[in-house]
Amino acid sequence: MSSAPQIPAPIVAPPGRSRRAGAAKTSPVRDLLALTERPEVISFAGGLPAPELFDLDGIRAAFDEALQAPGVLQYSTSEGSAALREEVARRYTADGLDTSASDLIITTGSQQGLGLLATSLVDPGDTILVEEPCYLAALQTFALAGARVVGVPYDGDALDLEALDRLASAHSAKFFYTVPTFQNPTGRTHDLVARKQIAEIALRRGLRIIEDEPYRQLRYSGDALPSLATLAPDHVLSLGSFSKVLAPGLRIGWIRTTPDIRPTATIAKQAADLHTSTIDQAAAARYLASGRGDLALDRIRSSYAERRDAMLSGLPSALPAGSTWSRPDGGMFVWARLPEAMDATQLLTKALAHDVAFVPGAPFFAGPADPRTLRLSFTTYAPDRIRTGLSRLGAASGAAG
Repeated sequence: MSSAPQIPAPIVAPPGRSRRAGAAKTSPVRDLLALTERPEVISFAGGLPAPELFDLDGIRAAFDEALQAPGVLQYSTSEGSAALREEVARRYTADGLDTSASDLIITTGSQQGLGLLATSLVDPGDTILVEEPCYLAALQTFALAGARVVGVPYDGDALDLEALDRLASAHSAKFFYTVPTFQNPTGRTHDLVARKQIAEIALRRGLRIIEDEPYRQLRYSGDALPSLATLAPDHVLSLGSFSKVLAPGLRIGWIRTTPDIRPTATIAKQAADLHTSTIDQAAAARYLASGRGDLALDRIRSSYAERRDAMLSGLPSALPAGSTWSRPDGGMFVWARLPEAMDATQLLTKALAHDVAFVPGAPFFAGPADPRTLRLSFTTYAPDRIRTGLSRLGAASGAAG
């Protein structure tokens, strides 16, 4: 006896993605990496450290030493290795910011630290303030947290501090996010007067500050400046990273917390990944204790200073007349602005045809973008290669010849 034919049940599509995920933009830097994998392309797009400057022998020796103890392959505390936190704390203290190991949470890169702080501080709909333009991955993080992001403009090369004060008050902002030293993407640095005024606004308005300092140690000229945390210690959470001074593949960063936020940030870390790689932490601690890191950093700074100078000297012939650009004292980036009626995204299409790349500046803006802006990284290549790349950019932009 035959059974009745089975009628398939209606197929119901699964739920869609969250509104917060839909608000986050893709990273043009990451998208460009796929376009610049051809070896003939000279890419000024990514903020990549120079691989030939990695201290392979020293880092290999540190891993060999760390692996003498099987405990480095075991689970560990969410706050991170005590030895590594002591090394980071010692460096903060030597830099003028008294810090103990208990103030620190080791993270999987400073990007994770930023995400943990967003989780700890932001409820959907909260307003936060950022520099305009802003580090792109920070904008992505804040969008995923459901924050309303308001940009604080610049007045020339200086942050508009009156606007910061006004916006902090008008929006009851949860925090102000800043990269105060050799900012990504602009290379700008807040001078001492600006730092004092930012701290004064934070104290008067009850405004928290997230101070992101991945480039602080990459200074090639000018005098060192105090951390914002020295000026408003109870209002400032600091982020740091070894990605730019040891190797990004280690994925080691940290949060320097305040006592009120430390427990929440620790819980957020536990929920994110339990803890950062124990073997990487152990190797980093041994490497730093060996003293080789300081010698490697001296070599890195010397090489990067030459590369910055090569880029700055080549830009007049690489960009059209009427263009302007920053002259950073350190970091990894130069920020340029094309003349009226030009568009950096359109120029990128021409540049790729000449086997050279950069990042258009528009995605770095939280509000209305300036389509004439672009970011160029100078750290990845030796000076001769930089000059070749700028020659190609000049041909693409019509500045050459």
